[in-house]
Amino acid sequence: MNREELEALRVKVSCEAVLERAGYQLDVKESTRRAIKYRDGGKIIIVTHEGRGWFDPLGDEKGDVFALVMFLDRSSFPPAAEAVAALVRFRLSRPEWSSSRSSGPAEGIVERWRNRRTPSPGTNAWRYLQCERSIPSAIVRQAIGEGVLREGPFGSMWAAHIDSSRRVVGWEERGPEWRGFSTGGSKVLFRFGASDADRLCVTEAAIDAMSLAALEGSREGTLYLSTGGGWSPATDSALCELAVRPGLTLVAATDANCQGDVYAERLRALAEVSGCDWQRLRPPADDWNEVLKAKEKRAGKGKWRRR
Repeated sequence: MNREELEALRVKVSCEAVLERAGYQLDVKESTRRAIKYRDGGKIIIVTHEGRGWFDPLGDEKGDVFALVMFLDRSSFPPAAEAVAALVRFRLSRPEWSSSRSSGPAEGIVERWRNRRTPSPGTNAWRYLQCERSIPSAIVRQAIGEGVLREGPFGSMWAAHIDSSRRVVGWEERGPEWRGFSTGGSKVLFRFGASDADRLCVTEAAIDAMSLAALEGSREGTLYLSTGGGWSPATDSALCELAVRPGLTLVAATDANCQGDVYAERLRALAEVSGCDWQRLRPPADDWNEVLKAKEKRAGKGKWRRR
């Protein structure tokens, strides 16, 4: 094939088609319009750039549709190009993405963050965190005091990702009908707790970081972190920077599934390189918010019985 034919294939064939052909399943719950997650057991591929790009969140591999075929099939470029050409008329099984959200021009990240108000008792984000996620008011107030929570649209809450200069560079978005990450934002780390901590608890979501803090009673000397469900180079750099503190313990508090275990191994390797202690704190449910909600449910039943 000549260069023009290859470029035409890049446009015509989506990385999603390659993944469907390979038996990967769409994870609707964990997908957004801009980052579509596919799973095959413990293997994960995120499709980006409207189907033209992809990356492995558990590794360093990424690229275009040809690179994806070579990665999956362990093949060279010529057979990969032929495999892509065979998918030109392939139709995806999933429906087209639809969203009621405005697609207007995005403001600057900092300005967008500043323009949202902080949650307060009775607001949508406050009710979502307390009623649907069982986050205690003391934890919500602490997060507000640390400047890492905002009211999002459609009853959602925003949880800030902050870089090493303490700048908001993006945020996790969670609500009753929505989950995603800020458009144009960067995943680094959600941070909650002592900035000079000697114990770092790394989770996969801000909700889980706050849930673990609630379960532990905001343990003294602990900084609760979230990677936002990914592991970007910026996240890796931020964790490496934090892990060099003397006497530090790095706690892998990631989810109780294959992906969580892979992240835990990454953290173990980082601890070995940094010379700090490492622990695996595995939730007894799928994640820490499920553990917290189960605890609150049991406590509620106990109060009802005592009546």
